[in-house]
Amino acid sequence: MPTDLWQPHEISGRDVGPVEDLLSDHDHVDRLLAEHGTLVFRGFGVTEPALTPVLDHLLPDRLAYVHGNSPRTKVGGNVYTSTEYPPEFTISMHSELSYAHTWPSRLLFYCARAPESGGATPVVDCAGWLAALDPDVREAFRGGIRYTQNLHDGFGLGKSWQDTFETGERADVDSFLATTGADWSWQDDGGLRVSQVRPATTVHPVTGEEVWFNQVDQWHPAALGDDVAAELAQLLPPEELPQSVTFADGEPIPAEHVLHVRERGLALAIDVEWAAGDFMLVDNVRAAHGRRPYTGARRVLVAMSS
Repeated sequence: MPTDLWQPHEISGRDVGPVEDLLSDHDHVDRLLAEHGTLVFRGFGVTEPALTPVLDHLLPDRLAYVHGNSPRTKVGGNVYTSTEYPPEFTISMHSELSYAHTWPSRLLFYCARAPESGGATPVVDCAGWLAALDPDVREAFRGGIRYTQNLHDGFGLGKSWQDTFETGERADVDSFLATTGADWSWQDDGGLRVSQVRPATTVHPVTGEEVWFNQVDQWHPAALGDDVAAELAQLLPPEELPQSVTFADGEPIPAEHVLHVRERGLALAIDVEWAAGDFMLVDNVRAAHGRRPYTGARRVLVAMSS
């Protein structure tokens, strides 16, 4: 699919009638998602108390956000705030949990309250993003990426291992990580270090397209800006940061590669602006998402399914 033609597909409640009638035709929705990768539903008047039936149609097997690295609050049955990252910052393009051994195939975003300004959720075609990268950058990542997390025991920078794995039991974490191919070790201070090698791309299970599928720029200090990265470097060596990333062999990833990836993804992205009651279904392998800065209160929820 040519990148310059890709757009999220919008469905209006004014055109198709009640949301229950539309969503009950699962085959129709599945076909639309397979064709477009992202579906935006507007004008159906879905309130937050009425969200569960929508989720039950579209994501009947909702997943917990286990091993997730974004700050979130769980608000219901495997429904979370989309992020609690400060509103003045851009969240760059990424596919959810693409650094992990398994990831959701579908995401649903729901806007309970639109911000005063900004706050769009940009989406980008991951095959087009890969194609837009300079050939030397694509080649540099062919060997994969090593992600490292340092998760504290309740006090420190970043997330705790308890929040990350939604448990207070070390044995539960050990059992989970034993299935992932990761290396991990419990630290003397009660924290947990996890290291795992993942590919930078994957193949879409339906279209067969190779797609950009990683979170290298979100884990690399270069994407934090020079001032923040310098401050962190004074506090901690790279291997002690809450999260860091290298090439699979441990070699550093050049900052210019990371910034190139980030900038190309954001430049290609299409902004989905929110109104209260809107919701969006995303194929998590076909399309990456992010968040634009905003002002005012904003409440966007997210749920995931396999």
